Amino acid sequence: MNALNSKNEKIFQFFWTLFFIVVTCIAMVPILRVVAMSFSSKDAITAGRVFILPVGFNTEAYVRAVNSGSFIRAFGYSIVLMLGSTAVNLIMTVLAAYPLSKKNLIGGSLIMTLFVMTMYLNPGVIPTYLNVRDFGLINKVWALIIPGALSAYNMIIMCNAFKGIDSAIYEAATIDGCGQFRTLMSVALPLVYPTIATLGLFYAVGRWNGINDVMYYINDSTLYTVQMVLKQFIESVNVSVEEGVNTNLVAENIKAASIVISMLPMLIVYPFVQKFFTKGIMVGAVKG
Repeated sequence: MNALNSKNEKIFQFFWTLFFIVVTCIAMVPILRVVAMSFSSKDAITAGRVFILPVGFNTEAYVRAVNSGSFIRAFGYSIVLMLGSTAVNLIMTVLAAYPLSKKNLIGGSLIMTLFVMTMYLNPGVIPTYLNVRDFGLINKVWALIIPGALSAYNMIIMCNAFKGIDSAIYEAATIDGCGQFRTLMSVALPLVYPTIATLGLFYAVGRWNGINDVMYYINDSTLYTVQMVLKQFIESVNVSVEEGVNTNLVAENIKAASIVISMLPMLIVYPFVQKFFTKGIMVGAVKG
């Protein structure tokens, strides 16, 4: 009987291992194709001969990006902005979620309801722009940080993570003489660090890929993020092609190179937080 179960278990594991290998290979095809197009020649892309391997190897898209002073500046600025914005996001999320996780918080249910309402009642682009303008944030870096400083969805996940901590731990901290701030810093945060790492990844990816707020609120080119600079590169290539300027690039080159460049920081960061990802989401979404 054990041998039969062992054989069935091996067949089961082989089947699902093979299945996920096939799924992974299929999922990798678009990524490999983008990388191949970023290194392919204009003629090969125009003729549709590029699939997952470069044809007519060409690095001009990357050379043009790297040799551009605006791109290097925007890349460094975007990394600093992403780190600063993520830090603000996490601080705001923790400071909102921790008190709302307390059952004895006066008005806690009402405050939570107001947070949830923001997920359903979006004022729209124009009212948000007018609000940002009236606060004097146009053409300031704070316009890219303050309006999105807190996500209600992420706050709820963090709140549930705090609720999942055994109340006996909080009581022990109180007996030891810890105040609320000391309890938060020394007791609560170390116990929910997987959730913090996961939400930090969410916030960082959102800020790194964000471009709409830059288009709405920023007119100063020195405050353009890397996504905005890459968008301008694509537009300049399109204009060059339309005007008949001789170039070895087409818009697909720049688009593909832009995607590859945009993925790099997240590909570097993700392996370090991947081990917290599933645990952080499950702790924050299930417990409550």
